Amino acid sequence: MSEHQTGILVVEDEQEIRRFIRQTLERAGYRVFEAATLQQALDDAVARRPEFVVLDLGLPDGDGTDFVRAVRDWSRMPVLILSARSDEANKITALDAGADDYLTKPFSVGELLARVRALLRRAEGGDAGAAQVRFGEVEVDLARRTVTRRGEAVHLTALEYRLLVVLLANAGKVMTHRQLLREVWGAAYVDSTHYLRIYVGHLRQKLEADPTQPAHLRTEIGVGYRFQL
Repeated sequence: MSEHQTGILVVEDEQEIRRFIRQTLERAGYRVFEAATLQQALDDAVARRPEFVVLDLGLPDGDGTDFVRAVRDWSRMPVLILSARSDEANKITALDAGADDYLTKPFSVGELLARVRALLRRAEGGDAGAAQVRFGEVEVDLARRTVTRRGEAVHLTALEYRLLVVLLANAGKVMTHRQLLREVWGAAYVDSTHYLRIYVGHLRQKLEADPTQPAHLRTEIGVGYRFQL
């Protein structure tokens, strides 16, 4: 699918913001639908089948998180939350409900479009879905389960490798602490955030050019982590 064929549903009750987002996306070549309420968004998601959703949380007839939970029953289309709610609890709730990313208002046009492109690449089986993934000086061969840096083998423990694979599989997406702990360690460890912090630190030491300023294994403060190609 090309960018020019991608349909995006913008769910936002403030008309000026909705118009601005629409114009921004249309200039980038996307086809845009608009919804101002939760019910209209749910109806349009079914009727129009967009490939992507930009979603505000504060809607006049409900919460945007309800939209995410509803569409996740039948669709994996990327959902980018665009909200003035900047507190960590709201971010975590939306992401745990099934949203793919979270951008707070005010936002830059460049960042909005970059987030959309990254999530669409992931949804279309982009680089992170390939047999080999390259980032920085690192190459991960998922078929052979090997990791090299500058051509030299990098030893990862089983848990380090599993954590890396989960992050690669969700490239561009914010993964909450609980999501990562559940997928890597299991449901019994969803509150053990210290494990996650330690193992992400190990991966940064082994894979990042500058572990103190990671370019790929990015922290989303108070929420979780994001792998950025």
